[in-house]
Parts: sequence; structure tokens; C-alpha cells
Amino acid sequence: MLVTFKTDFHANILMFGDDARAMLKVIGHSGTIPSAILAEDVPAARDRLVAAVEAQKAVTAVQEKDTHAVSFINRARPLIELFDDAVKKSSNVMWE
Repeated sequence: MLVTFKTDFHANILMFGDDARAMLKVIGHSGTIPSAILAEDVPAARDRLVAAVEAQKAVTAVQEKDTHAVSFINRARPLIELFDDAVKKSSNVMWE
């Protein structure tokens, strides 16, 4: 399954279902697809995702890197950018 994250002021982000659910859990959402985050809740969701990325960077720094896998950090980056734009424009974020 593919999940598309959308907001009015950013290009859509397409993510595999398992990865999308993992991101949703990190931001404190139930993982329900489809669903949405209201504009006033986007900053907190973004902050939780950024905190998870920072925590993962600390773990990755001490582990050997697998050059064939896409890391959580790299998977989260486009979603963080989408959240950044949604915060700037006070826009909801939806996914389906």
C-alpha cells in the first residue's frame, strides 16, 4: 500500500504504508489511514518527528551503517519539509 501525505502549500509526499504508519506513530497519531492533522496540531507533530530523527541520529552514529537501506532519518526528511510548509501557512495535513 502507498500513502500520500498532502497539504495545500507543498508537493505531495508518497510513502510505503509501513513507513507511513511508523511516521504517524512517532508523531503521536493512531496510524489510521486516511486521516488528517489540523493546522493547530501540525507544529507539535513536526516537533515530535524532528525529535525522533535527532534520537535516531545519535543511535546511528554508534552503529555500523547499512549502505543498502534507507534510514528513518532519510524517510522522515520529506515529511518534515511538508510539515514545515504546513506550519508556515497554517495548513492542515492529510493522508490517504
